[in-house]
Amino acid sequence: MTESPEANSFFKKWAMRQYWRMQQSQAIVSLLLWGTTITLLVWPLIEWRFAAGCTNEPCFTDQIFGISSTYFALAGIFLTVMLSVLTIGFLYDQVFSLWTEWRSVDMERNPYVTYALAPVWVMTIALQAEVLKRTSPDDEAMVKQADWYLKWCERYTEGEMFARSVQFWDNDMGETPTFWFTSDEAMERARQAQFEDES
Repeated sequence: MTESPEANSFFKKWAMRQYWRMQQSQAIVSLLLWGTTITLLVWPLIEWRFAAGCTNEPCFTDQIFGISSTYFALAGIFLTVMLSVLTIGFLYDQVFSLWTEWRSVDMERNPYVTYALAPVWVMTIALQAEVLKRTSPDDEAMVKQADWYLKWCERYTEGEMFARSVQFWDNDMGETPTFWFTSDEAMERARQAQFEDES
């Protein structure tokens, strides 16, 4: 028995939500993990230079101000790793400008930049299409295009993002009116929609 598309979509969205939550701290956590890991890998290679019995130069004192020099050495290694990461980040940004290409790919893969409509865009495009229809009623080609825009907007009133917006508008400003590009049934479905991350 094959898994239904709805169940598959639900699982994928749930998994991506958890991934998004982990990503929020990923930059800081991964930086600290990299720093401590490299520090602890490098330390055994130079530890003997800070020991009291060091005989091969260069040797360093085993205490600084009465504190074991191990702590200073570990802090120095960690800060060197952080400085290296910062240097790579500077080169990535200022010298090679790789972030511009990354943004380009990111935008290409974002459905809300290519074909999908977020609620704000639904409202904006529907309003413009309606104004276009009313100001150019004799231009059949323009009216046909405006109708296509309105159909596009109507399609995205069935999505979760629009449902979330309607529920927020209802709570924040009172009952949301039924917009000219959708129907009472679609608005009711938006109001009745349940979101697993808010239950």
